[in-house]
This record gives sequence, structure tokens and C-alpha cells, in this order.
Amino acid sequence: MLLRGVALLAGCYIIGQIIGESLGHYLGINNNVGGVGFAMLLLIISQNELEKRDLFHVEMGEGVMFWSKMYIPVIVAMSSIQNVRVAFNNGILALLAGILPVAICLLFMPILSKSTND
Repeated sequence: MLLRGVALLAGCYIIGQIIGESLGHYLGINNNVGGVGFAMLLLIISQNELEKRDLFHVEMGEGVMFWSKMYIPVIVAMSSIQNVRVAFNNGILALLAGILPVAICLLFMPILSKSTND
């Protein structure tokens, strides 16, 4: 069952990469556009469908969680480095598009924490 969870994750990753490469090619960009995001969405959708059909067992979930604990932080770190490089090369608008949402989220954290404590 652990192997089936890893196989599910690998299958979603491969399909997501194919979608990302195809989208990049369609848009005229020689890069993968959102392949990891598509893979994560496919994983969530397939996991929900398997749970609805009572085919997603605990061991299968452990296989998915095993790799997601290592995989997701590495991918997030890699993509954040690429995005910063692109932002510096493309100017102030790209930097503001990255900085403003983070700043707004940080400003709302005290408000949200107070509302959850009440």
C-alpha cells in the first residue's frame, strides 16, 4: 500500500509536468508553466476520489505523506528562487506583486489570531 501511495504521487507528478510543459509550449514560453501546481491539484482530486470510493487506505496515505514531506519544501524553495530572479529582471511591478500580498497577510495575522482565540 505504501508503494501505491508513492505511485499515485509519481503519476500525478508526471501528468502535471506534461500539462505544464504543454501549457508553456502553447503560450510560447520555453518553460514549464505550473506543472507542480497541476500535479498537486491532481493529487488532491485523486485522493478525494479514492476516499469517496473507500479505496484510499491509511498505508496509501503514508506513501503520499512520506514523499510530500521531502518534495514540497524543496520545490517551494526552488520555485521561490526562480521567481525572485525573474522579479529582479522584470522590474518593480513584479517585485510589488510578490511583496504586497505577503505584507497584507502579515498585517492580517494579528487580526486573525485574535478572532480565533475568541
